[in-house]
Amino acid sequence: MKHFSIVMIGGFALLIGTVFLEAQEKKEVSPVCPVSGKDIDKTHSLKHLEANVYFCCPNCPKAFEANTEKFAPKANHQVVVTKQAKQVKCPISGQPLNPEMATPVSDVKVEFCCDKCLAKVKAAEGEKQLQLVFSDAAFQKGFEVKKAE
Repeated sequence: MKHFSIVMIGGFALLIGTVFLEAQEKKEVSPVCPVSGKDIDKTHSLKHLEANVYFCCPNCPKAFEANTEKFAPKANHQVVVTKQAKQVKCPISGQPLNPEMATPVSDVKVEFCCDKCLAKVKAAEGEKQLQLVFSDAAFQKGFEVKKAE
């Protein structure tokens, strides 16, 4: 009877965890300006890595162009959030994806090829995590910008 209770509790915990992860994956992420972090205004944009990056005001594109490397991870994150790009490979290694190796990065589900790449990203926090996954080099390894129809 004791073993049955343990199995039931474990099963219940697994079910709760699965429901929580599914809810996290379905959470809608609002795109924000990569410079200011404010809501975007699609009348202020420029091309970056063949995608449109949107800003909150006419001054932010100038700041972005003056220091693209600094703002690129947030811009590339925005390109994924706005569904202009999809993940096709591991952003760390460029290898094929393993759907079992995934974690949210700034509210975007990102998959990796192996547990080593996943662990590297999970060990990083905040801006460092964003840089690992969405820097221009990582973005070009792991994401593909959808071609305009």
